[in-house]
Amino acid sequence: MEYLIIASQLILSLSILVVLHEWGHFFPARLFGTRVEKFYLFFNPWFSLFKKKIGETEYGIGWLPLGGYVKIAGMMDESFDKDQLAEEPQPWEFRSKPAWQRLIIMLGGVTVNFILGFLLFAMVLFIWGEKYLPNANVKDGIQVSKFAEEMGLQNGDKIISVAGQPLDNFHGLRAEIIFNEAENMQIERNGQKIDIPISTENAQKMASNEVRIFALPRMPFTIAEVPEDNTNKGLIKAGDQIVKVIHNGDTTNIDYLDQFQKTAKQYCGEAVTLQVLRDGKLWEPQQPIQLDTCGRIGVPPMGDSNFLEYNTREYSLAEALPAGFNKGCKFLADNIKGFALMFKGKIKASESLGGFGTIASLFPSTWQWSQFWKITAILSLILAFMNILPIPLLDGGHVMFLLYEMVVGRPPSDKFMEVSQYIGLVLVFGLLIYANGMDAWRAYSDSGAPACIC
Repeated sequence: MEYLIIASQLILSLSILVVLHEWGHFFPARLFGTRVEKFYLFFNPWFSLFKKKIGETEYGIGWLPLGGYVKIAGMMDESFDKDQLAEEPQPWEFRSKPAWQRLIIMLGGVTVNFILGFLLFAMVLFIWGEKYLPNANVKDGIQVSKFAEEMGLQNGDKIISVAGQPLDNFHGLRAEIIFNEAENMQIERNGQKIDIPISTENAQKMASNEVRIFALPRMPFTIAEVPEDNTNKGLIKAGDQIVKVIHNGDTTNIDYLDQFQKTAKQYCGEAVTLQVLRDGKLWEPQQPIQLDTCGRIGVPPMGDSNFLEYNTREYSLAEALPAGFNKGCKFLADNIKGFALMFKGKIKASESLGGFGTIASLFPSTWQWSQFWKITAILSLILAFMNILPIPLLDGGHVMFLLYEMVVGRPPSDKFMEVSQYIGLVLVFGLLIYANGMDAWRAYSDSGAPACIC
C-alpha cells in the first residue's frame, strides 16, 4: 500500500506538470494561429491508451510515462516529420510565423512551469504555513551517522554555525554545507566550542546519495508502533520509552536512542530485560525481550516532532506570494550552484543524479497534501530548469536556434536542425538511461548489502 501511495503521488504530480507544460506551448501557438496537430500526456509509440480528435487537434494519453508533447505543424521536433517540412510552408505552420512568435511559443512551457512552481510554493505557505525546527530547539544535540562520526562529530554535539554563519533551521544543515561550499562547521561539546573541518571529499559525499542521513536531533527511544508480526508484541507497546537495558545483571541507563543502539549491539541475538516508562510510571515487561541478530527489537522510534518544538510561520496571501517567489528563487539558485559544483568536480554526477526512483523517493508513504504540493512545486522548477538548458530537442535548444536566427537573420538549415534533433535525442535518452540506471544500481547495491553489522 505504501508503494501504491508513493506511485500514485508521482504519477499525479508528473501528469499535472506535463499537461500544464504542454499547455504552455499550446496556448500561444493557437493564439498566433498555429495549428497544433497533437496534444499528448505521456508518449505513444505504436499505440495510444486514449485519443480523441477535437477540431484540428488530436488529444490523447500515451502508454510511456516519460513526459508528454504537443506536435506543432511545420516544426522540426522529436516526431522528425520531414515529409511535412518538404512541402511549401503554409500560413498556419510554425515555420511561417515571425521569429518572435516562435520564441514565445517555445518559451511557453518553461514559463508555465516557473510560474507554477512559484505559485505552489506560495499556496503551501498561505494554507499550511512554514514549519521548521529551529536549531536552538535541538537542546540535547545531535545523533550522528557513521559518516558524521568519521568527520569528527559525536553524539550530543550541538551545531552552532556553518562557515561562521549561524544555523537557523536544523534540517537545513546539509544544504548549508553543500551549497555554500563550507570548509568548516562550529559545534559545542561539553561547554567548549570546537571547529570541525569539512574536506572536499566529505563535501562530495554529503552531496551524493552515499550519505542518506548525516545527523538527527538526539531523542529518547520512545516506541512509535509494534508491528503485528513482532515477536515481542504484547510485551512492549506504542508509547513505551525505554530507560534501562539489563543483561546478566549489568544495567545500562538509557536516555537517548543512540545509547540503546550502542548497548543493544553488544547483545545481538540475545534476550535482555527492559525497563520502560509507560504512562509516566516505571514498568518492566514480564519476560525478557528478544533482540535480533542486529541488536534490534524491530520497532520504529517516534520522530523528533514528538519531543522537539517546531515553529510554524503563518503567511497572509500578500506575504505568501513574495515569500513563495523567494523560496523558488533560492531553490533554483541552489540547483545552479549544484550544477556548478558538479562541473568543478566537487560533486560526482554518478552519485548525485537520479531517475524516477529518486523522484519517487521524495514523496512520503502517506498522502499529505502539503508535502504533495511542495514536492510538485520543486519538480515544476526542476522541469523548467532542465528544459531551458540549451540542448537540442529540449525547449532550450529550440530557443538557442531561434536566438541565432534573430541575430543572424536566417534560420539554420533543415538538415542541420534534423541532425541536431537526433543528437539531442541521443543525449536526452542517454541521460534518462544513465539516471535511472544509477537508481537501479543503488537499489541492487542496497539489497545486496549486509542487513547489519553487530
